[in-house]
Amino acid sequence: MKKIKQIVFVLGILFSLLSANLQGQNSFQYELSLVPVSVPNLPGLHSYAHAQHNGLWLIVGGRKDGLHPRQPFNAFPASQNNTDIYVVDVANAQYWSASVSQLPADIAEQMQSTNMNFWQDEDTLYIIGGYGFSATANTHITYPQLTTIHVSGLIQAVQTSQPIGSFFKKANDSVFAVTGGHLKKLNGTFYLVGGHRFDGQYNPMGHATYTQVYTNEIRKFSIDNSGNTPVFSNYVAIADPVHLRRRDFNLLPQIFPNGQPGFTISSGVFQLNADLPFLYPVDITESGYNPITSFNQYLSNYHSAVACLYDSVNNQMHSLFFGGMSQYYYQGETMVQDNLVPFVKTISRLTRDTAGNLSEYQMPVEMPSLKGASAEFIPNQNLPLYPSEIIKLSAISQNQFMIGHIYGGIQSSAMNPFSSNQTSLTAADPTIYEVWLTAIPLGMEEIEIDGQNPFVLTVFPNPFRNHVEATFSAPYAAQMRYIISNVSGQIIHSSKEKIYSAGEHSFKAELPKNDGNTFFLTLIFDNKFYCTEKLIRE
Repeated sequence: MKKIKQIVFVLGILFSLLSANLQGQNSFQYELSLVPVSVPNLPGLHSYAHAQHNGLWLIVGGRKDGLHPRQPFNAFPASQNNTDIYVVDVANAQYWSASVSQLPADIAEQMQSTNMNFWQDEDTLYIIGGYGFSATANTHITYPQLTTIHVSGLIQAVQTSQPIGSFFKKANDSVFAVTGGHLKKLNGTFYLVGGHRFDGQYNPMGHATYTQVYTNEIRKFSIDNSGNTPVFSNYVAIADPVHLRRRDFNLLPQIFPNGQPGFTISSGVFQLNADLPFLYPVDITESGYNPITSFNQYLSNYHSAVACLYDSVNNQMHSLFFGGMSQYYYQGETMVQDNLVPFVKTISRLTRDTAGNLSEYQMPVEMPSLKGASAEFIPNQNLPLYPSEIIKLSAISQNQFMIGHIYGGIQSSAMNPFSSNQTSLTAADPTIYEVWLTAIPLGMEEIEIDGQNPFVLTVFPNPFRNHVEATFSAPYAAQMRYIISNVSGQIIHSSKEKIYSAGEHSFKAELPKNDGNTFFLTLIFDNKFYCTEKLIRE
């Protein structure tokens, strides 16, 4: 590990075992440290796509400015698009670039968009969607496009100043018009999870300068990239307007306790009837998805740099979140709720144990400033990795090792610059950090957050004929509304919000007779806790 210029950002507070927060034996027995490294003149970027080959990074798209302003005429200006493709040799502190202007207009426009959905599969980078100004359409659009890139070929062409056009292929379809979601691959099938289609000029007040449609879906398909044009097939869409209404979240590759690979949706925005993040995660496997409404994750709500590590000896899955934006953060030992969802310094850990239980911890390390939002974690490919880029923690014998790098993101000098219309206080971060772990026998003291859902829902009868009786237990007075949806991804009924006192409450939910035989009843308490039951007609 580097001894020169090493900076370890450690929160200098020892948390007492007598505090109200839950603390105990650390299941993650590593000290985490960040080491800033420099690649001279490499610009700051955020919301980009990336791939790797032989230690070189390929960086495509994203933005050079900070957080988008509130005014439609100022938001997402084309002048701040990243119009260059970068190849970065972080080990030797150098980079090369090539302009996307060499490419055909439709590909060049998408390659300078923001919040694309991307995944590297061997030597191919798959990029779907993305949002930005299209000169061809003369407006801001979400690109209905899949583009594939031959990674090693493009890297070599950029390094040697050769033409780059032959390394790109593209296909158009409306199913690819998604921004702010995630693209992954599992056992030969691509998963396009969440996101939305956003066309027009952004404004925060819902004025008619844009149209927006959340996908509310997990889109699954195959891609044949062997020909001149990529071809997708075996398309299946799984819709849920309640639990899958997610964008700008983190999608965590996971090894579940039974050894099955999959993903977990971590937080994201926005709830159906509240401009607030979701707090509970959603697990995804080949067989479907499962909202984990019994647990809330509080300390990371927007897309940020995330590292995922699996301990096969103890059958524990760890996910590390670096800064970003969050509705909750700590001041000392006190958790603060800020519904403006500010920039934070928090580094947190989400761990799934061998029984499948989730726990969240604030780590005793912070980002050096308000940064990390829309950054990317680029894993160290010299470590043993699963195909999903999960680090095989148990296969590493060193006591000290670098798990990867964090590059870019949005940095801010204020926690809430958007609400105060001071987005000029934000900028794209040019910093690169090495992320190091050092094994320590007992781990470090962390704050464990109580993420359990205190509300309980039961329904009877189930299976039902015409209606069900829903009973819920409220540990304190709370606002509640409920939603009834079906398996086709439609909302059948949405109630008004009502305040309920602490105690037991019941209500009758009528189900339509001609709208299928399977429904979902979801109760939402204080826009914070969700309870869902599956209802089946006899």
